[in-house]
Amino acid sequence: MRVPIRRAWLGAALLPVLLVLVPPFASAIRYPYLVTVINQALIYAIAAMALDFIMGYGRLVSFGHAAFFGLGAYTVGILSTQFQQGAPFILGWMGTNEAFVAWPLAMAVSAAFALVVGVISLRTTGLFFIMITLAFGQMAYFFFISLSAYGGDNGLTLSLPNTIAGSQVLSSGVPFYYVCFVLLLATWWLLRRFVNSRFGRVLQGSRQNERRMRALGFRTFPYKLVAFTISGAIAGLAGALIANQSGFVSPAIMHWQQSAEFLVMVLLGGLSSLVGPIYGAIALVLLDQVLVAVTPHWEIILGPILVLVVLFFRGGIYGALSGKGDRA
Repeated sequence: MRVPIRRAWLGAALLPVLLVLVPPFASAIRYPYLVTVINQALIYAIAAMALDFIMGYGRLVSFGHAAFFGLGAYTVGILSTQFQQGAPFILGWMGTNEAFVAWPLAMAVSAAFALVVGVISLRTTGLFFIMITLAFGQMAYFFFISLSAYGGDNGLTLSLPNTIAGSQVLSSGVPFYYVCFVLLLATWWLLRRFVNSRFGRVLQGSRQNERRMRALGFRTFPYKLVAFTISGAIAGLAGALIANQSGFVSPAIMHWQQSAEFLVMVLLGGLSSLVGPIYGAIALVLLDQVLVAVTPHWEIILGPILVLVVLFFRGGIYGALSGKGDRA
């Protein structure tokens, strides 16, 4: 059964229109906290989209993406702390609170760690790959718990959000929301270009039959390593954004449970779509907010909901909306 073009377009195009309208809608109903909630979902969506890039198109199920997420957040937090204290950081460098410096550095640190993890973990497959990424993620988690100079288990508080060209524009909720929205669109555009390029076709080919790709003359390891590193860098960007939104960085965001949440967002929204993780992140964050207000045992309700979505919505939420989850 062919997917109707109008329905498929609607599933992808309707979401950004609705997201643009969130701040004025929140203002109209006098509920400004809605902007904060959806903004958190957008940040998680960037990290979930990074995971979907390697999991949906490269069949690389990573349980360590929370480590890249947390490294990005801690990079911003540590740079901001050093800047405010005027204390030397690395080679006498005093740190910075400028987003145009801190955010690329956060991505670079996360990418470097992802490169190291990838060089080791990508030599394995399946369950072994999952366990190695999980082990590296937990290593990072326990490292920052022991890092008492920056709060240890108690975390690190950012007294001020990052500046953009010296301006405190990120200290206001609505401008920061639109910054995150633009970065979400830019991430989707960049990953979509990768997926549709020769690089993406080799990555998808290795997902379907890696032995055949090698027989055709492609060395799949470098492709998977580059994809894994890019995915880690994007997760680091999401971490930099969450640090600015919450004003607080804790080792808890590096725990394997956070990696599991990203995985749930991808599966809930729709694997191998890039748009699906956005739906999944928004749905999961909103479900958390609603169910927490209903009962302290909200996990008991959330679990069966997720099971039903996986069973009856082939292709996740995005697949159901676009028609790509319809059975042939």
